[in-house]
Amino acid sequence: MSLINKEKKYKWSFVNIGGSARVRIKSGDDIAHLAELDPKMWTVLSCPTTGLEIDDKSLKYMDCDGDGKLRINDIISVSQWIMSILKDKDLILKGDDSIDINQINTDDANGKKLYSSAKQILENLGKEGNLISLADTADITAIFAKTRFNGDGIITEASSDDADIKSTIATIISTVGSVADRSGAQGVGAEQIEAFYKNINDYLAWTAAKVEAPFSDKTDAIIEAYNALDAKVRDYFMRSKLAAFSPNNTAALDIQTSQIDAISAENLSTKNNEIAAYPLTHITGKAELNLRAAINPAWEKYFNIIKDNAIDTSKDVITEEDWNAVAVKFSAYNTWKNSKAGAAVESLGIDAMNNFLTQDKKAELLDLVAQDAALKEQSDNIDMVDKFLHIYRDFYRLLKNFVTFNDFYDKDRNLKSIFQCGTLIIDQRACKFCMKVNDTGKHSAAAGTSGMYLIYCDCTTKTKTAKMQIAAAVTVGDIGELTVGKNGVFYDNNGLEWDAVITKIVDNPINISQSFWSPYRRMATAIENLINKSAAEKDAKMMANATANINAAPTKTAADAKAAAATPPFDIAKVAGIFAAIGMAFGMIGTALASIFKGLFALKWWQLIMLFVGIIILISGPAMVMAWLKLRRRNIAPLLNANGWAVNAASKISIPFGETLTDIAKYPKMKLKDPFAKKGLKTWQKCLITFGVIVLTVGALWIFNVLSYINPKVKSPLPRYNKVEVVEGVVSDSLNVEQVEVIEEVVTE
Repeated sequence: MSLINKEKKYKWSFVNIGGSARVRIKSGDDIAHLAELDPKMWTVLSCPTTGLEIDDKSLKYMDCDGDGKLRINDIISVSQWIMSILKDKDLILKGDDSIDINQINTDDANGKKLYSSAKQILENLGKEGNLISLADTADITAIFAKTRFNGDGIITEASSDDADIKSTIATIISTVGSVADRSGAQGVGAEQIEAFYKNINDYLAWTAAKVEAPFSDKTDAIIEAYNALDAKVRDYFMRSKLAAFSPNNTAALDIQTSQIDAISAENLSTKNNEIAAYPLTHITGKAELNLRAAINPAWEKYFNIIKDNAIDTSKDVITEEDWNAVAVKFSAYNTWKNSKAGAAVESLGIDAMNNFLTQDKKAELLDLVAQDAALKEQSDNIDMVDKFLHIYRDFYRLLKNFVTFNDFYDKDRNLKSIFQCGTLIIDQRACKFCMKVNDTGKHSAAAGTSGMYLIYCDCTTKTKTAKMQIAAAVTVGDIGELTVGKNGVFYDNNGLEWDAVITKIVDNPINISQSFWSPYRRMATAIENLINKSAAEKDAKMMANATANINAAPTKTAADAKAAAATPPFDIAKVAGIFAAIGMAFGMIGTALASIFKGLFALKWWQLIMLFVGIIILISGPAMVMAWLKLRRRNIAPLLNANGWAVNAASKISIPFGETLTDIAKYPKMKLKDPFAKKGLKTWQKCLITFGVIVLTVGALWIFNVLSYINPKVKSPLPRYNKVEVVEGVVSDSLNVEQVEVIEEVVTE
């Protein structure tokens, strides 16, 4: 933290960003005093230089220590460098990719170098005015295309107007080679020039020490043949000596019949390697080589060259000493030939070489190289211009996403932060908060604490071979059809279209209305799973029993049939008992239901509504409260931390702000007819019929006095269904008080 000034002398301004107080970076002076800002007030302490929506070259320039991460010290170093170069510090707030070079502070040493190099670039490009842009520094080749000297120590034919110099440079390139100049043309440096003249001198010295060929123009062919045969001839003499030492083994040392038999049935023209391995000629045991004897066909060509040109034709045989004498004859010539130097310029010819030495342009060429190299510092500063322009354009944007998260929380939703990589279109939604991830499994393990509903997608496109992984936040709507394997389309910030498929989902509440139905959804899922499990178990059990019966059928014996015949007869009493038990169970269930309905009908209409609302609140209330708490705690810091960031402050997503991060499809109100809809009654007709059936059913129950069993006050309008019943002097419990009084009077009379 050596760059951070502990003294807090600068007066900072603060602003509410994302529900938290954050430092406001609003001027060049703020940037110039970043070293005085307390590190605890920085929103981010470090972030990776990859996966961000900023030019990779800019990030590389700003990563001062080259460790792959931008840290507070890196940001402070860059801010001090760029602020010392600019006359008007507020210019950096614009984020332009061009600047008037007169705005560069030449009182600063770096600024002076930068101004000189920027001016040189404009001159080299032939541009009028003082405005330089990133486009001007993007193509180094174009910058030096029209210049003689560019500081790389390489000269081309364009470096001189002298025809002899141009010719010499072209000759050096064609003989000893070339290197690429910054202009893009091929040229030569001091190394190539020195090598050229050394090659000329070495070649001329070699030719001056020439040794005459012992066999005239056939010498080279004889040397080649001799070198090819030498090992084979020595092998022959050794075999002859061994045969003389052990005559009984002469046949074994000679050509073996079995070797020829092995290849005799094949195309012998393709067996040159096998034949060449046989002895040079037949082994006789004599320490001499018969020049008239048959020679191995694989070596015959070379042998004839030696025999016809290097050996006395009057001889019929030669000894090993004779063979060695041939090598002695061309030994000196061979040594001279193998010592050839300057072969690179041999094609020029002796006369041309002497001419180059006579002209002696070496000193002039090296002087041109020195003149070019003298501009090295000025030319190298061109890289500084490129660095300056990249940082000038992108540094303030980085600050707004590093010191604060201003871009992420900006009201202009078209403005995206540096960690938002594009928009995912899926399930009639546009998810605007998408970020790149390196490892879905690792990222999702830490992302759950963000409180956000996240979908992870693998994205592919034809224009790029690499696959991209993203995490997208869903902040509007219901879960809908979002499942693993669902396909969508992702558009990156450059407008490139990617095919996206969901690979993982981190389930968190999307909104409160979605959480209202979550208990019922979970219950429905649990019931569905239970039914599926039960059905699967029964199906498996049935199949197992069927398989067992099928397999056991052939093994049944007469004893099995006899045992089956001994089955006890049908017991009607047992069956009657079973049905009685079932009837009792249904009766108990009916009584319980009647009690429930009796209690419900005893309530007033507003009490029924309150009861229904209470049940709903009891079921959905806890889920909605938990969702509300989670939605208020949604935080993007865990998502960034999982990507290698060191986020220093909570960055929450409120419910209203979350609604801006996802757009959902909205259709206008209109009446549309489904051409494939089932023909029949219209919806309002169905509702009317349903209502009528309900009214008739309730009316029938009322008329036939059924409702009085639930509520005694609800009496049938027909007297015949409303008579008083007396059973053995006991008044029915279903009668009201007035009916009881009438019964008492009748009994008294």
